[in-house]
Amino acid sequence: MAVEARGLRKAFGDVTALDGLDLVVAAGSVHGLLGPNGAGKTTLLRVLLGLVSLDEGRCEVDGTVGGFVEAPGSWPYLTGRQNLQVLSAMDDDPGDVGEVLDRVGLADRADTKVGGWSLGMRQRLGIAAGLLRRPQLLVLDEPANGLDPLGARQLRDLIRVLASQGLTVLLCSHDLTEVDAVCSDVTVVSRGRDVWRGPVSQLKARPGRCLLTTSDDARARLLAPVPLDDTEVGLSFVADTAAVDRFVLALANEGVAVRTLEREALPLEQALVELVS
Repeated sequence: MAVEARGLRKAFGDVTALDGLDLVVAAGSVHGLLGPNGAGKTTLLRVLLGLVSLDEGRCEVDGTVGGFVEAPGSWPYLTGRQNLQVLSAMDDDPGDVGEVLDRVGLADRADTKVGGWSLGMRQRLGIAAGLLRRPQLLVLDEPANGLDPLGARQLRDLIRVLASQGLTVLLCSHDLTEVDAVCSDVTVVSRGRDVWRGPVSQLKARPGRCLLTTSDDARARLLAPVPLDDTEVGLSFVADTAAVDRFVLALANEGVAVRTLEREALPLEQALVELVS
């Protein structure tokens, strides 16, 4: 595992930021961190980066951590290369500045001043700064914040490339399109606790609404494992996959034909809202 954290607790005065949170991140994965504002995500990232100490709990990270929280900083009056050279001079064992600039696609603009760069380029510079530490875990906090659609797409492509090179990425984002596109697994945080974790596909596969038409709706009602609602064309109900399977088998055993059965895919946004509500 790249990260294994158990029972993390952190309070700032009367405000509890982390309240027994667990986090497990598989090595080589792109892991999403989701939750509303004030859920404790930023404090968790600061813990991983060594910027905040814990009150309680155990946090083990396999290797070096790099990245940024909230927004990457830079000196606008310096070039991109000079920005990284300053950071490199502060590190005991830094990576190669030219190499990381090339990895994030900034080699051709490396010797121009950052003050004239686009937001997307500055975000890439922040990623380059994280890579300068030659990390095994890269922490990114809202890296697509403020980017236009093209910049966001280019950033997603970069994250995929870094993951394909064996880097573990922990991505904190409110952009659910971004999370859905690049993350294999997610942890959902609410009020300082982890309320769900697992593959993105399972999060979207949480119980959703099904639309059903049968040869005998009256008998179907008697066999249903959950309440059924009437629609203009048949019946509707909310159930997980196992309950749907049992219902279909029960209908078949009683001679009730299933004419149509459609399951509405649960959007990632809806699944997230239901978890944190």
